[in-house]
Amino acid sequence: MAAHLSAGRVNLTALREAGRRELREFLDKCAGSKAIVWDEYLTGPFGLIAQYSLLKEHEVEKMFTLKPGRLPPADVKNIIFFVRPKLELMDIIADNVLREDRGRSPQRDFHILFVPRRSLLCEQWLKEQGVLGSFIHREQYSLDLIPFDGDLLSMESEGAFKECYLESDQTSLYHAAKGLMTLQALYGTIPQIFGKGDCARHVANMMIRMKREFPGSQNSIFPVFDTLLLLDRNVDLLTPLATQLTYEGLIDEIYGIQNTYVKLPPEKFAPKKQGESGKDLPTEPKKLQLNSAEELYAEIRDKNFNAVGSVLSKKAKIISAAFEERHHAKTVGEIKQFVSQLPHMQAARSSLANHTSIAELIKDITTSEDFFDNLTVEQEFMSGIDTDKVNNYIEDCIAQKHPLIKILRLVCLQSVCNSGLKQKVLDHYKREILQTYGYEHILTLNNLEKAGLLKAQAGGRNNYPTIRKTLRLWMDDVNEQNPNDISYVYSGYAPLSVRLAQLLARPGWRSIEEVLKMLPGPHFEERQQLPTGLQKKRQHGENRVTLVFFLGGVTYAEIAALRFLSQMEDGGTEYIIATTKLINGTTWIKSLMEKLEPAPF
Repeated sequence: MAAHLSAGRVNLTALREAGRRELREFLDKCAGSKAIVWDEYLTGPFGLIAQYSLLKEHEVEKMFTLKPGRLPPADVKNIIFFVRPKLELMDIIADNVLREDRGRSPQRDFHILFVPRRSLLCEQWLKEQGVLGSFIHREQYSLDLIPFDGDLLSMESEGAFKECYLESDQTSLYHAAKGLMTLQALYGTIPQIFGKGDCARHVANMMIRMKREFPGSQNSIFPVFDTLLLLDRNVDLLTPLATQLTYEGLIDEIYGIQNTYVKLPPEKFAPKKQGESGKDLPTEPKKLQLNSAEELYAEIRDKNFNAVGSVLSKKAKIISAAFEERHHAKTVGEIKQFVSQLPHMQAARSSLANHTSIAELIKDITTSEDFFDNLTVEQEFMSGIDTDKVNNYIEDCIAQKHPLIKILRLVCLQSVCNSGLKQKVLDHYKREILQTYGYEHILTLNNLEKAGLLKAQAGGRNNYPTIRKTLRLWMDDVNEQNPNDISYVYSGYAPLSVRLAQLLARPGWRSIEEVLKMLPGPHFEERQQLPTGLQKKRQHGENRVTLVFFLGGVTYAEIAALRFLSQMEDGGTEYIIATTKLINGTTWIKSLMEKLEPAPF
């Protein structure tokens, strides 16, 4: 089941094109040669919109990373800062500008491009530092939704979950609403909006308000999307805490995928030559791009890891048989035919070699005792076994000082699967964690509590079993090789968020009203009027298209589950996924951890 959804009806290149156009227009305003000073966090997302060649066409000659001190020498007329609107970055920019040698001629012109929005606070700050007047162009570049793949958009806003749930800061929700307005300007008004959660309600309200305030934004494009589903991450806190078991999910859990790239230990990728000792092994990590443009990856990325090995060995047989063909090519025509297929075959062979190496690396970990023990406990919690008492495995891990994030993921998982822990169980875990890992982590525990991840059970009632049974979140007989249900992505647990999307499509949320009330935040439905003549008449057998927007982050396993639903023969719905950030349990918990700086005295 390849995840080639770009073959569906939604083509996200229009969005990428719009981003490139906006970038070109800004660069052309700064006439002459240019150097870009990058806020490092932005280089990855920008790479998905514009290659270096586009920048070069517009006279960008040098690129630097933003850091304090003097700017590196560059014989250019314009220096452009590409930055997020953060005060700590403004300090560095002010330092760069103030150290500029005013005596040098010709003088260089400074410009600043805020991504995704200009900020009055930042501009005021630059003014106080005495440098605001040095910038000729101060503009914003609305990089809201970045196309990561044929069916995947992300804002890559790393603080979104923490801002929304801990700091009551709705900036990222505003950006999400703006991104959705841009999407509607390109792909038509989305007639139906469904949502669950407080943040979802906010985003829907902002969209409705923006539409009212800009009546001209009503366009005459035939709508591509039938439905928008807005989901708060805190409606389903369970899914990201569990270990993802799809191929792509495991790559992300173990090595971390950043802006579609992964860095892997190099020794598995060194070409092996006869009789060589290991002295020349590469030391630089191997960097690979992972997306559906690569045929093999598109085929295996969303499979349960246990089903990947057989695909790889089948592919190996096909490829070696194809190379064998060369011995049978006799006539000039046959030889030409073989030669013309060679580049494609060589690409396939190198792709196979890479994924075989990655699969071996992952297998070393998934077959370890520690991975198995950890997974067993996760699965016991998710299926409702012993969630209400102190867990021996967690205690042992704390005693052996396993990584703190691993402990926090397990304790939060237990808390979520029990609708909160009994007070004495919670206090016991907290005491153990603080005594073993240090009292500075009290702030982190406090954050987890605020976010609803680790809390005491309110009113002594555990709703999770009811939610689990009604939504069929735990399936005992899961088929990992040829799945018939989304629960294959966690080998038994069906992601609650995706189950909600599935039930919305059929039979509709009215069938689960009681459970929806147990989950946090309101659920709602809005309809957006379409101009006459744009109402859809669905052809027989034509799929509906639903955009699912996860506010606060989404995991690769959830994406795989939605792609699985898109592929189902009788599904009738094609899903496109959007999110504030691609996350896994580790990056998510990390974003909630507080770093306490030691006292300076």
